[in-house]
Amino acid sequence: MEKEKVVLAYSGGLDTSIIITWLKENYGYDVICVCADVGQGKETDGLEERALKSGASKIYIEDLKEEYVKDYIFPTIKAGAVYEGKYLLGTSHARPIIAKKLVEIAKKEGAVAICHGATGKGNDQVRFELAIKALAPEMKIIAPWRIWDIKSREDAMDYAEKHGIELPMTKKDLYSRDRNIWHISHEGMDLEDPANMPQYDSLLKLSVPPTKAPDKPTYVTIDFEEGTPVAVDGEKLGPVELVTKLNKLGGENGIGIVDIVEDRLVGMKSRGVYETPGGTILYAAHKELEYLCLDRQTQSFKTQAAVKFSELVYDGCWFTPLREALSAFVDSTQKTVTGSVKLMLYKGNVIPAGATSPYSLYNPEIASFGDSHDLYSHKDAEGFINLFGLPLKVRAMMMEKNKETK
Repeated sequence: MEKEKVVLAYSGGLDTSIIITWLKENYGYDVICVCADVGQGKETDGLEERALKSGASKIYIEDLKEEYVKDYIFPTIKAGAVYEGKYLLGTSHARPIIAKKLVEIAKKEGAVAICHGATGKGNDQVRFELAIKALAPEMKIIAPWRIWDIKSREDAMDYAEKHGIELPMTKKDLYSRDRNIWHISHEGMDLEDPANMPQYDSLLKLSVPPTKAPDKPTYVTIDFEEGTPVAVDGEKLGPVELVTKLNKLGGENGIGIVDIVEDRLVGMKSRGVYETPGGTILYAAHKELEYLCLDRQTQSFKTQAAVKFSELVYDGCWFTPLREALSAFVDSTQKTVTGSVKLMLYKGNVIPAGATSPYSLYNPEIASFGDSHDLYSHKDAEGFINLFGLPLKVRAMMMEKNKETK
């Protein structure tokens, strides 16, 4: 009799390495591993051999980098979405595309379940499972961290040693990391105490500490078309190439290192360090162009919408009507966000160095302190101020009148 199949979201890290054996022991399933390549780099090297050696019957390694940047990262940049003012959502918006591929392969293979290695204390369990429910409501979901007796990463290491499972890390380096083309996150170990300053010299993978960045600035110019970045320093680049190039520039200049105590969706605070060098540059450039091209009311409302957009992405609500509606609104605001932005990168800082756009709303004839001729009369300001200040004046008169009657 043919065994039932389960599709495992496989990274080759500690958790998913031991889950293969655990699934076979506890369910008797035929385990099919799926590694979504969203830009982990060398982390995908040797995955096939490792997965098969650990007991998987098959492994898919799917290159999703182009789709990830184009359909998930760029829409989030255009929305200006930053979670709690710091986090550029690098892990958050990678989960929906991974879940989408898991569902696709599970249906292709006739699997009865999808399994993930997200911890029961984290956000990723929610992100994976909401996406699976949205795309395959009939699919069974297995989350080992909510079931098994393993309580810590040290326990997981012991399980691996007991079962002869090879791991790509040691007990001395048990930081929990998540890497993709957009960022890398670091959690655990000494970072679990917010009083500890991160050991940046040994911790960082994509960047140098700002103190060790070059003593002279680096300049970069980014071109946008309708809110989407399309070129760096005049060179047209595809989405993957563009982010990769900016990651290198940003990393060399100590850009995009964030230390944050954030509010997890599941109700607790957690501390992590994020490196998002290229992303930080893109967010800064995009915002500068919006300052030039968007009117005041649109900017104001879009800023409010960005907070909600960031929460939806963080909470795993990518495949929802509200996120899709907000993206439609954002796209409508980006029709004139076309132009070039020059930035200066210096020791962790991103400093504006000029912006141009054919749709610029900045008009020097109006903004100048000189004579604006027919466009603006200084005398018009008096009537405007009288009307704008009328509620304040009426209230002050009322307050004065009440003082007199007491």
